[in-house]
Amino acid sequence: MVEISTSILSVKKGKESDTYFRLEIAKTDYFHIDVMDGKFVKKDTYQDMLENASYIKRISNLPLDVHLMVEDVKTAIDDFLVLEPNIVTFHLESCNSKEEIYEIISYIKKNHCKVGISIKPDTKIEEVYEFLPYIHMCLIMTVEPGKGGQTLLTDMLYKIKKLKEYINEKDIQIDIEADGGINLKTAPEVKKAGANILVAGTAIIMANDFKVIIDELKK
Repeated sequence: MVEISTSILSVKKGKESDTYFRLEIAKTDYFHIDVMDGKFVKKDTYQDMLENASYIKRISNLPLDVHLMVEDVKTAIDDFLVLEPNIVTFHLESCNSKEEIYEIISYIKKNHCKVGISIKPDTKIEEVYEFLPYIHMCLIMTVEPGKGGQTLLTDMLYKIKKLKEYINEKDIQIDIEADGGINLKTAPEVKKAGANILVAGTAIIMANDFKVIIDELKK
């Protein structure tokens, strides 16, 4: 059974408390925190996500799955590490060198947090291979990062499949997370390709019954 990380990006203003409570009752596995700086991607959710993640931390014991879509990775890590997230994922494309990537991996680990690396749709999966033994999760963006409610890019299914085959061949213990356009229609193919953590936002938040959707996504 896969795990579900519910993106809070589309939660309506004024409905946060009720929505987070309902998500916990519906047994989402993680709260997915989409942190955008208005530079790495056009949308800016930085302060909003910091405030919402802080609020979730106060009212829930469910783990935070923090996805940093930012240029200044180090500052963002520091801002969100104080919330003791389960995992912090940064983008390969945010870094200028392999040395920087290894430094960030080490820094997050030293702060007792799991590490994830994410790649955009245009980035070749091979570019992340050498870092896989040192991280806990690889996040494959199945849409162009920056906004919710997009349609899944079916080409990314092959990328997930290729990653799954590689980690099996090399016997690397790592989670594969897929993010973007995940719903009841697309989830079966994403899971078949090899992802074991699905990020879903609109598909869950816009539903009348969160549990029905989450249960179906997990099957």
